[in-house]
Amino acid sequence: MFFLFLINISLGSVSIPIKEVFNSLTGQSASKETWEYIIINYRLPKAIAAILVGMGLSISGLLMQTLFRNPLAGPYVLGLSSGASLGVATVILGATLLPPFVATLLVSSYGIVLASSLGSFTVLLAVLAVSHRLRDTMAILIVGLMFGSLTSAIVGTLTYFSTAEQLQKFTFWSLGNLGNLSWTSISLLSICVVVGLLLSLFSIKPLNSLLLGENYARSLGLNYKRSRLIIIFATSILAGSITAFAGPIAFIGLAVPHIAKLVFQTSNHTILFWSTILFGAVIMLICDSISQLPGSDFTLPINAVTSIFGAPIVIWLLIRKRKMMG
Repeated sequence: MFFLFLINISLGSVSIPIKEVFNSLTGQSASKETWEYIIINYRLPKAIAAILVGMGLSISGLLMQTLFRNPLAGPYVLGLSSGASLGVATVILGATLLPPFVATLLVSSYGIVLASSLGSFTVLLAVLAVSHRLRDTMAILIVGLMFGSLTSAIVGTLTYFSTAEQLQKFTFWSLGNLGNLSWTSISLLSICVVVGLLLSLFSIKPLNSLLLGENYARSLGLNYKRSRLIIIFATSILAGSITAFAGPIAFIGLAVPHIAKLVFQTSNHTILFWSTILFGAVIMLICDSISQLPGSDFTLPINAVTSIFGAPIVIWLLIRKRKMMG
């Protein structure tokens, strides 16, 4: 993974030799000052963001797929991404309704992060309130999907009355972006991801118990309601913080847990937890490297790359597994 990390940093509109990247990261000065500046201030934060996003979304997907016992569940199934989109849409698309000074402040990078966080947090509170009242886990899944539909409808209404410039800005955010994150943003994202991963780590035993259903888990003495709450909260921290800083990134959370299960042929979450973290980080680094379009000045949206290159891999693995079983 370290080699992929170095390759990721070396790629971009300015090609930097891997040896110079290694020298810069190990405290030795690069041959050119501009190279060192680019590495430390732009490439390194972006590579770290890719690792954090890959780990966080992958584990979120694993938690949701096990909790709901649904292979199509992903990190955004609770409506957190839709809540974040609503927050960002309100700020970007509704900026014309605000005083110029306030609009400029809110449309800044930190304003968008704050709006996204507030949107996700609002949906989280609603989901937690509902989960406290409902015993049926599937009902929570449906409620999350309904929140997603509701917020999407509001976002659609806002886009209908927006200008072309506002729509372009919102579209760029929705395509995901690992760059342009300051070291302060990386620090905040790291804290959120570490907290979410620790909560997920403590949920390994409950997750293994849930594989055979709620009743079986309860018969083993599991406090189901508390475990469900911790799993939902861990997913919310991971998916919410990542969406706030990097935008809604598709495929990773849905597909990486399946890749880990297909490779290791196990449903034991002690193995799946660490393998999902590793695969998530590696796949996100590869996708980000591809998005740089090596040898070109252009950069593809990370969302496009994760889906275009990721989906065929999962399809191929599933077909291969079927052939092996057949």
